[in-house]
Amino acid sequence: MSVAIRTSQNVVLEYEPASIGDRILATLLDYLVFLGWVLLTLAVPVGLSIRLSTFYVVLAMLPLLFYDLICEYFLNGQSVGKLALGTRVVMLDGSQPGLGAYLLRWVLRIVESVPFFWGIVPIITVAANGKGQRLGDIAAGTSVVKLKPAVLLTDVLHRPMPENYVVQFPDVRLLTDRDISVVREVLQRGDGVAQLRTADKIKEVTGIESILGSQAFLETVLTDYLFVTTQ
Repeated sequence: MSVAIRTSQNVVLEYEPASIGDRILATLLDYLVFLGWVLLTLAVPVGLSIRLSTFYVVLAMLPLLFYDLICEYFLNGQSVGKLALGTRVVMLDGSQPGLGAYLLRWVLRIVESVPFFWGIVPIITVAANGKGQRLGDIAAGTSVVKLKPAVLLTDVLHRPMPENYVVQFPDVRLLTDRDISVVREVLQRGDGVAQLRTADKIKEVTGIESILGSQAFLETVLTDYLFVTTQ
């Protein structure tokens, strides 16, 4: 099972949805953050014999109430738990999640929390949904996916680099590892239309001019990038 995300270059990438186990473990790690915050803001003053007012307790607990919303908005779709597990909130239409999407996820998380039916609702929803979505994800048009590891330059191509290799397109230095990841995935899928669109986008970004076919051009870009970034 995978989630297809269409990028701004109109290229479809597939991500593996975060499993129920991943999401539960990420939540438990976030609860450890909650525990640390409670110990810091409440237990320490008590240990110092400082009287806690109701106003202080309410004020101290507010960050926990808005934790998910704040983290996902400022950490690009991740909480501390998601960062540790390598997962992230993404929009299914390929756009960048905005405050509205994060807000919807946060509001519906309240009714999906442990106090409501012991938290069984999101587990059932994620298990039954083909895109790994809980109710908040369905409402917001999002999903939580596993982030693929950063592109390893030694893995970009599956053939050895010739010792006398000559770079054909020096301007590949203008590309990023993320760009190369997209190029590599498009080549692996073997989609001719996607390869043509990706090649055109690479040429637009770098200013490279070439008469090579789309596949040959992208393969050359990968080889050149590997060479110039490992020298």
